[in-house]
Amino acid sequence: MNAVAKSTDFEETADDGNTPSFFTCRGLHSYYGDSYIVQDVSLDMKEGEIIALLGRNGAGKTSTLRSIARASSPELRSGEIWLDGQSLHDKKDFEAALAGVQLVQEDRCIIQGLSVQENLDLANISGKKGWDYERIFSLFPRLKERRKQEGTTLSGGEQQMLSIGRALSRDIKLLLLDEPYEGLAPVVRQDIEKALIEVREAGITTILVEQNAVAALKLADRAIILDSGEVVFRGTAKDVLDNEELRHEYLAI
Repeated sequence: MNAVAKSTDFEETADDGNTPSFFTCRGLHSYYGDSYIVQDVSLDMKEGEIIALLGRNGAGKTSTLRSIARASSPELRSGEIWLDGQSLHDKKDFEAALAGVQLVQEDRCIIQGLSVQENLDLANISGKKGWDYERIFSLFPRLKERRKQEGTTLSGGEQQMLSIGRALSRDIKLLLLDEPYEGLAPVVRQDIEKALIEVREAGITTILVEQNAVAALKLADRAIILDSGEVVFRGTAKDVLDNEELRHEYLAI
């Protein structure tokens, strides 16, 4: 099967020809030094849509998220990124964050010595208001129970909830999630899944990178598969779930 050719059968549908896409990136090319990591990646998304960005380890998924978030590495050398009519490709990471991009990294980045509530407070030092405490605590009741507890002493699942809650406490438009289910027990993963459904219902656009491809596809509207930094397939979540050959070749499932 030629998955690269197959990918052209599924053009992205966020732009209906009349309404501009809420989020667009075009021709992203990113490097770590001389290593060419993200190779001509493009996508369009509607507001509130979830895309699962899939692929084997080393396929370029995290690097793509970091390129979109305008992290200092990898270096984005060419391409365009637009969110809600604002260009991001010419911005630094803090400027992209102020524009509404929030990256929840795999390591969660909980700040040592600060309580749950203080971690949430620190996320909003810009003064741009996102979700308030009660809305976040409604989404993650465990955080309310532990609001005075030091963030780094939480369980892995609770730290993931705090990382997502911290992103939502800002003025967020685009949520980038890097391996949110990593190391989590099934019951905790279900809590995260329920929360992400509510996030989608609130109109927040989400790109989900996850090694547990089946779990990611349960949530996603569409899927993009990367291999060696290139898009080799794009289509609906059902397209991937129904295509055993594709899943075996690029996802090992």
